[in-house]
Amino acid sequence: MIFEKTLTTLAAAAAIAAAAAVSVFAAAFALFAVLQPHLGAAGGAAVVAAVAAVVVGIAGLLAARKAEVKPSHPAAPDGFAFAERAIEMVKDRPILTIGAGLAAGIIALRNPALAAIVAKALLDSQRPPQR
Repeated sequence: MIFEKTLTTLAAAAAIAAAAAVSVFAAAFALFAVLQPHLGAAGGAAVVAAVAAVVVGIAGLLAARKAEVKPSHPAAPDGFAFAERAIEMVKDRPILTIGAGLAAGIIALRNPALAAIVAKALLDSQRPPQR
């Protein structure tokens, strides 16, 4: 169940990142198409680059203002530690987790037996030892 939630979270993060990339590209192209007849190709490209730089600068300033020391969380039970670490990693490093998810998907497609072994190992490591 935790493994499925983790995969669902990774898939959702990848879908959000892809949608954001497509919308940013489409907005930049639309701005270029509007400006190109008036300023020419070079002028339109320069304005698009300037707008992108301003947006990145504003996003950086907002991120810097929100940056703060995170309070330490109390230790979670072992069953939830992996899921919490995965969700925290998706929040902190979305591009890294997308890359890791794609790499894991490629490996799973090429070698399903290895993917099954890894999934079984993850699920078995979260069960308490039986007495």
